[in-house]
Amino acid sequence: MSDTLAHGPDHIETATDPSAFAAWPTGLYEEMLKSGENGCVGSVLVSETDKLRVWHLRIAPGKRCQFHRHVNPYFWSALTAGTARGYFSSGVIKDVTHYPGETRHFNYGEGDYMLHAVENIGETELVFCTVEFIDGPNTPLAVPDSMRLSAQKG
Repeated sequence: MSDTLAHGPDHIETATDPSAFAAWPTGLYEEMLKSGENGCVGSVLVSETDKLRVWHLRIAPGKRCQFHRHVNPYFWSALTAGTARGYFSSGVIKDVTHYPGETRHFNYGEGDYMLHAVENIGETELVFCTVEFIDGPNTPLAVPDSMRLSAQKG
């Protein structure tokens, strides 16, 4: 059995040849390399249990969220309409139009991940709610206290 078949359906390899990132804006590849263990998949962590984390992600027009890594099953729902550009660790750039209520589910096996960043290339704020299932096959990545809603309220 090949390595590809052993992975969950949403695993994305990180390209090892820098030429895979030739179409990326200057400095983005280097930023991605520094963010490989970033587990902050949203702007603020609003709720957390031993089984899941609930995040809100807000991206203003012309802005981008930081690169982050997903390691366990999760889903997101778009709360607003807009257009996003995804930068994936494979080197792929993908533009997507989102609509309110759109929901996508992702699944990762042991050792799997997706490392990416999302840029708002539209004219309206993008808002998502993401739910991570941290009791999945991989150890959840650390999240600094400063990302938790309780730390941001005070």
